[in-house]
Amino acid sequence: MTTQIDLNADLGEGCAFDADLMSVVTSCNIACGGHAGDDASMRTALQLAKTNQVAAGAHPSFPDRENFGRAKSDLSGAALEEALRTQVEDIKRLADTMQVTLTHLKPHGALYNMAARDAGLSASLLNVLQSVLPQASLVGPPNSELQRAATARRVNYVAEGFADRVYQADGQLRDRSKQGAMIHGSSAQAKQALSMASECKVQTFEGEILPLPVDTICVHGDTPDAFSAARAIRSSLEQLGVKLCAPY
Repeated sequence: MTTQIDLNADLGEGCAFDADLMSVVTSCNIACGGHAGDDASMRTALQLAKTNQVAAGAHPSFPDRENFGRAKSDLSGAALEEALRTQVEDIKRLADTMQVTLTHLKPHGALYNMAARDAGLSASLLNVLQSVLPQASLVGPPNSELQRAATARRVNYVAEGFADRVYQADGQLRDRSKQGAMIHGSSAQAKQALSMASECKVQTFEGEILPLPVDTICVHGDTPDAFSAARAIRSSLEQLGVKLCAPY
């Protein structure tokens, strides 16, 4: 059984629960302009993280506010790196003025899912991370191209699981456009989080058992029951004797 684990949320995306979630999670990933966010929202999220002693990270994406960064993109190589670097530099500039250390980078949405299977996208993310936040960790799915690339470059990698998403037998998250992609309700999300923390596995959409060793568990801040789910997950983990803390 895992003795300690991180509970994170994607924040600064214009949703209603940021302040509440900051009182429960141990790390957060702050949107920095690609899919959502601007200077004002980044400042607010960074201040909430500082006040609540929550580890803050950059949450860049494909530059696609229209689709909230969840649509696949052909952007790659130098053009992608320029877009990502601008986002990460923007939040770093604000974090520096507020004396907040950015401990990690987690790609968002389609970029997260595509980079998990694409060595070129993984390399671009690491190029930006190492140039702008050289001491930071990279967050992503376990057993992925992202993890292999980070390991090869000796970048600390934090493997992530999702309490509110359904996995498929191949280890990928079920596409949001398909039926049964989301896990709704606090108790159901807490059950999946406990399975990850206590047994390092989840049940897939197909009903199979998937090994899933993770260091951090995510609750999406844009889901209606995000705060209640995060509280239920934290309470369930603590009752199991698992220590909640950021891995940075």
